[in-house]
Amino acid sequence: MEAIDWSLYEDRSIIVVEDDQSFLNRLSRALQGRGFDVKTADNVVDGLALIRACPPAFAVVDMRLNDGNGLQVIEALSEARPNARAVVLTGYGNLATAVSAVKLGAIDYLAKPADADDVIAALVATGEKATPPENPMSADRVRWEHIQRVYELCNRNVSETARRLNMHRRTLQRILAKRAPR
Repeated sequence: MEAIDWSLYEDRSIIVVEDDQSFLNRLSRALQGRGFDVKTADNVVDGLALIRACPPAFAVVDMRLNDGNGLQVIEALSEARPNARAVVLTGYGNLATAVSAVKLGAIDYLAKPADADDVIAALVATGEKATPPENPMSADRVRWEHIQRVYELCNRNVSETARRLNMHRRTLQRILAKRAPR
């Protein structure tokens, strides 16, 4: 990754809101090593408290947190500091939530596992077209993620999920019983 031109960014404050403790620690150390002033939270409530106390210039927010949705944090940051640059991370990528995240103020939406260089590149991107990811999710993985998301939204009800996805219930059960594709 090329060096960051810090003259473009006077304020290097950043919050990382992530409920996976090991990923949170790794990412926050990497961001500190690259010149960011990092504060962390592992849930929506603590993330919102950090924003109220001192709205940061940057944010990295997980989409699914134990106590709610990371979009709440993005929305609060956008209201508190409209020029803040936020990136949403998720293991459950889909177009609808990506659009929602951007509408609420996020500048990018990355699928997990994202490495620190990808996150920083998204945060400090100057508007040029992003480079394609080295290892994008396969079409099978994207399909599986979408099915899992709808299944969770239907409170793990197989019949309701199958109806909404317009697929046979037994087909859905076979898909759900398999491991996630790479």
